[in-house]
Amino acid sequence: MSMLRPEIPPTSPSVPAGSPSSVEARSQGPRYNFGLYETPQRCPSAQAASSSSPPGTSGAAGDRSDSSSLPRHPPSAQPAQGSYFTNKRSYAENTLASHFTLGTSSSSARDSNYPQILKTPLSAGNPQRPGYKSWTLQMEYSATSSSAVSAYSPSVIVAVVEGRGLARGEIGMASIDLKSPQIILSQFADNTTYAKVITKLKILSPLEIIMSNTACVVGNSTKLFTLITENFKNVNFSTIQRKYFNETKGLEYIEQLCITEFSTVLMEVQSKYYCLAAVAALLKYVEFIQNSVYAPKSLKICFQGSEQTAMIDSSSTQNLELLINNQDSRNNHTLFGVLNYTKTPGGSRRLRSNILEPLIDVETINMRLDCVQELLQDEELFFGLQSVIARFLDTEQLLSVLVQIPKQDTVNAAESKITNLIYLKHTLELVDPLKITLKNCNTPLLRAYYGSLEDKRFVIILDKIKTVINDDARYMKGCLNMRTQKCYAVRSNINEFLDIARRTYTEIVDDIAGMISQLAEKYSLPLRTSFSSARGFFIQMTTDCAALPNDQLPSEFIKISKVKNSYNFTSADLIKMNERCQESLREIYHMTYMVVCKLLSEIYEHIHCLYKLSDTVSMLDMLLSFAHACTLSDYVRPEFTDTLAIKHGWHPILEKISVEKPVANNTYITEGSNFFIITGPNMSGKSTYLKQIALCQIMAQIGSYVPAEYASFRIAEQIFTRISTDDDIETNSSTFMKEMKEIAYILHNANDKSLILIDELGRGTNTEEGIGICYAVCEYLLSLKAFTLFATHFLELCHIDVLYPNVENVHFEVQHVKNASRNKEAILYTYKLSKGLTEEKNYGLKAAEVSSLPPSIVLDAKEITSQITRQILQSQRSTPEMERQRAVYHLATKLVQTARNSQLDPDSLRTYLSNLKKKYEADFPRAEQVSGNTEE
Repeated sequence: MSMLRPEIPPTSPSVPAGSPSSVEARSQGPRYNFGLYETPQRCPSAQAASSSSPPGTSGAAGDRSDSSSLPRHPPSAQPAQGSYFTNKRSYAENTLASHFTLGTSSSSARDSNYPQILKTPLSAGNPQRPGYKSWTLQMEYSATSSSAVSAYSPSVIVAVVEGRGLARGEIGMASIDLKSPQIILSQFADNTTYAKVITKLKILSPLEIIMSNTACVVGNSTKLFTLITENFKNVNFSTIQRKYFNETKGLEYIEQLCITEFSTVLMEVQSKYYCLAAVAALLKYVEFIQNSVYAPKSLKICFQGSEQTAMIDSSSTQNLELLINNQDSRNNHTLFGVLNYTKTPGGSRRLRSNILEPLIDVETINMRLDCVQELLQDEELFFGLQSVIARFLDTEQLLSVLVQIPKQDTVNAAESKITNLIYLKHTLELVDPLKITLKNCNTPLLRAYYGSLEDKRFVIILDKIKTVINDDARYMKGCLNMRTQKCYAVRSNINEFLDIARRTYTEIVDDIAGMISQLAEKYSLPLRTSFSSARGFFIQMTTDCAALPNDQLPSEFIKISKVKNSYNFTSADLIKMNERCQESLREIYHMTYMVVCKLLSEIYEHIHCLYKLSDTVSMLDMLLSFAHACTLSDYVRPEFTDTLAIKHGWHPILEKISVEKPVANNTYITEGSNFFIITGPNMSGKSTYLKQIALCQIMAQIGSYVPAEYASFRIAEQIFTRISTDDDIETNSSTFMKEMKEIAYILHNANDKSLILIDELGRGTNTEEGIGICYAVCEYLLSLKAFTLFATHFLELCHIDVLYPNVENVHFEVQHVKNASRNKEAILYTYKLSKGLTEEKNYGLKAAEVSSLPPSIVLDAKEITSQITRQILQSQRSTPEMERQRAVYHLATKLVQTARNSQLDPDSLRTYLSNLKKKYEADFPRAEQVSGNTEE
């Protein structure tokens, strides 16, 4: 069988791209020979034009290490023979002039299913802005169908980029409407079906899609690229050099071009490297085809998360310690660490992406919760499924390597292919045990996964593999074990020369073992044969076994090293035999590789079923992880209503850290009482409580049980936090500006379905301004139906409940304990949440009193504080009409909530309504009492 190698004609580097000779030379493109058939090149990669740097290298000095997850390998393929060439700039200008109406292309030289190849000339001679250096943006690939003119005029250009390696599936998108100065950024995690990408692109209905040139290398195009081209046959595709997908440049573009009103988007995207890389390429491309640049501060730029998932900004991710602990990035005291009991890399990646983007579809969440509940109730299912899942390898990574065709046939490439075919066989052999385990499941989601495993293609692939690969060839731990498996993977009598090479290899290995045995007898030493991937075969001897003559090894032994209580060494003869062994091994790998390549070419058409298998394994692994976490603590299944109600809930991360179980607290937030002001002394538990609410909300929305005795949640489409990272009094302007930027971002993006947690706002400025800012922010948020928890030390803010009946005041209790030794009072923190304002007045003055401040200053501070407090209370005294309105409001909201969610029987409901009536009537005497006090 012919090796999978592109036949690339030599080209002269001195011929500039875009010249007639270059076009002629490039039109003589390669054809890939797979030994069975020939196919013209479908997607040529871009070549570097008038650039001294090698293809595929970054042109930006600030290119961050995160960009390494983007494809970096240099392109080597050329455009196909008979490709249709035209001037890209003229094409773009004509397209714009005709309001982006797509025309038809007529080229009899190529099949209508193959993409059209378009080329960009050099930009030298084009007018450049002063201060800009001349550059060449090279785009050599554009695909359009030969369909009729579109019924409407699309004007959206979209740039799409995907991470690779461990970041594969992380998608960055940037789109711009050429008819409107607005850029929309997106970054989200997708599975191997790329359903989110296709859905989002269909919503955008783009005129053109831009991708990196490395995404469509012939014979090695990414699955994402293939799916997009298949689903958007009427859309133009362009590829540009990878170096323009630069997240540093993208951030600079946003800073330069975003209008001030929407500049808070910077806070959200500053760590979303893939959407930043996409916007950099998008703006550079638009600048090229338009031959113009946007004016500074002229674009509306906004970020949108993926549909059907909640949005959590990067600041909140850090504040809540979802993935990384703020104190020590190496420990796992995070929400991810609490829930991560996954057995496979794919399951771990899925858990991570779900934590960052919780679901908002209640039906999907409940399907996951049903699975977790069944796993908890059926021990046999739980342990059986866990046992099978733990044996799976990284299926996504395996697929990624299998579908790649190496550019050069090296020993390492051959060895890798053989290894991965053994891994594939190992994976497919686990499908039946997984089916047997899921056979008697009851929940719809587990039944659906069982159905996906009945795909006949699994059997077809495995049967084809078994006709070539030995039945006992399998994945094993240990480099020597895997080396043996690779050598004898292919069955006997398939390749006669391979059988001879393996016999030679066996003889060499036997000779090595015999030689070491002879050396052991010769020197009367307990020598044994060992192996490592770096040294090959070597000799090992334990020092405890025998006393060495003169405490030295014989001179025949060389390269001696001592590791713990053993000597490792070799000899000249053994080195020579290792070289013979390696040479024999290379021959085995080469011939095995030829057999494997032929086998892979036969199973490629069926391999897509493995994407579903990968999705199934990762999801089952994550659900098992949720169930495992429940067995270690008393978690409860959450419900989803229009109320946030938690009975005896606690902080999941604090539980993992603490020796004793954290203090549990209740939470009850409804549309009628959707704004909670939380007060209490420093260190009383306010920040911990806020984080606890957010963490429980996220756990519930990803399909996990939550740490509580009972829990009901309203779906949160967005989760915002403004949580201080320390308790020190900060007065510098940079701290205050950070507070203002974070709160501005919340105010710009919050909606009625948001969960908002704000801690210690306004501490970075003076008290009057801080109270004023807090008051204004509270009034704005009170106009929304968002659930808001606002922790503050400004007790004056608590009186806002006089004006707004949907405000509730709660506080953390403390106890005063007499210290007999010092004859002073000390504060004992109970960490219990209670209704009403805190009874602790001036706890800042109490802290100052136990410090080294002079007593006279403390007394003056107390007197001034009491005068200010008295004036504020007089101006905020409640009126009878306010009390009556408050009573009516609370009655109405409770009646509405009862009508929506009540599951009481008629008698219980009648009793509940009677109690509501009594409480309502009891509020009026209190209002009259307030009226009497006012008249006095």
